[in-house]
Amino acid sequence: MNSSSPAPGTLYVVATPIGNLEDLTFRALRVLKEVALVAAEDTRHSRKLFQHYGITTPLTSCHAHNEAAKVESLLARLQQGESIALISDAGTPAISDPGFVLVRQCRERGLTVSAVPGPSAVTAALSIAGLPVDRFAFEGFLSAKQGARREALQGLRNEERTLVFYEAPHRLLATLHDIVLVFGSAREIAVARELSKLHEEVFRGNAEAAIAHFGRDRVRGEIVLLVAPGEREKSQETVREALQRWRRDSDLSMKEIVKRVAREFDLPGSDVYRESLALRQDEIGGVDGG
Repeated sequence: MNSSSPAPGTLYVVATPIGNLEDLTFRALRVLKEVALVAAEDTRHSRKLFQHYGITTPLTSCHAHNEAAKVESLLARLQQGESIALISDAGTPAISDPGFVLVRQCRERGLTVSAVPGPSAVTAALSIAGLPVDRFAFEGFLSAKQGARREALQGLRNEERTLVFYEAPHRLLATLHDIVLVFGSAREIAVARELSKLHEEVFRGNAEAAIAHFGRDRVRGEIVLLVAPGEREKSQETVREALQRWRRDSDLSMKEIVKRVAREFDLPGSDVYRESLALRQDEIGGVDGG
């Protein structure tokens, strides 16, 4: 008789459609059919997806209010050899959705966690908004309270990456007014609404124009709000002073310092390199002359 314990199962973090049901991947469909259990944010919502694709796997709820209490029972099933899929109502689990606690506990206990990538409102909005996307910062939901919301935006005033937020439709106008207050009316923004759905809309313009646009009718649907980086203020220091500052305040090599300064001043690296050589020569001459 073999008394050895079964190999632990795998937790699959499965992305599901954010609107259009056709966006479910082939792999996601297979995993959802093959696992022993699916932990869903809202089982009533997920049953619509299951019915559409003929998925008969049992569902259990795992949402923000019960995740901490549910984790132990899910971990026990994984340790007994059952594989489980984690899904949210839409998009990728754990991204401003339940799932973090379960994933973290699996990692801490050495259980396998596998991503089944697919739809994500964040990346979908970034890909079609027409704002800079080489660097971005996802900030989730802003506070529903005006004071905390403005304080959070104030802390992001000098952010040099495109900012991405989720926002509730009934708070969009209030948030846009706060963006005008903190960032100025000319700051470029994009509002992606109802992505992949029948009434998908992407507005792009400045914050003031967005207020006029969305103030006409009641705003509906899921919203991703994107704010472009502000124009970087021109430095008052010279390239030479910047080279000296970096050398004084960091342990970086001169080669790396030249790269950083070139980026700060939006100059070719060769120009900054020549200035670094001139600085070195002047310093050597100063020492020799002393």
